[in-house]
Amino acid sequence: MNTTPRHPLGRITHDDRGVSLHFERQLSHPPERVWRALTESDQLRSWFPADIVGPREAGAEVTTVFWDDVAARHSIEQTVHPARIITWDPYRTFVWLWDDELISFHLEPTPSGTTLTLVVQVGEKSPGAQDVAAGYHVCLDQLVALVDTDDPPPFLDADPGPLTVLYAEMMHEQ
Repeated sequence: MNTTPRHPLGRITHDDRGVSLHFERQLSHPPERVWRALTESDQLRSWFPADIVGPREAGAEVTTVFWDDVAARHSIEQTVHPARIITWDPYRTFVWLWDDELISFHLEPTPSGTTLTLVVQVGEKSPGAQDVAAGYHVCLDQLVALVDTDDPPPFLDADPGPLTVLYAEMMHEQ
């Protein structure tokens, strides 16, 4: 089994607010394309486990609804969760609170496309940081495939297991 990830591992940091996960991806597409992938329901379907339902604007109270196949595969009983959009600055910054995770996407144009930075402040109710890190890593792999090809592999085929091991080792070394 190949345990080398396709994209760089994120960083896990600890501070007085808890655990934060930091990821960066270089994409060869403009911020407008990456933004669509981050925010539009038909795009989310390819890389994120849930849809965002509600107005896309700062301060909006929205809900997340796990896709039926994701909920079935992971035995998720509560499929609808509250969320709130904190920052909505198209093509640059999307920050939202999903249950107790603060999720921040930042897009920076580059000469060759976009630098995407994802920071997740992990909440107390979240599973272990290694599991959350592996999950977001898989999501970002899927997002990169979506943006690069418009035809990513099926989201349910992605296995976070090997990444969970790598992130657990990383945490142990800290």
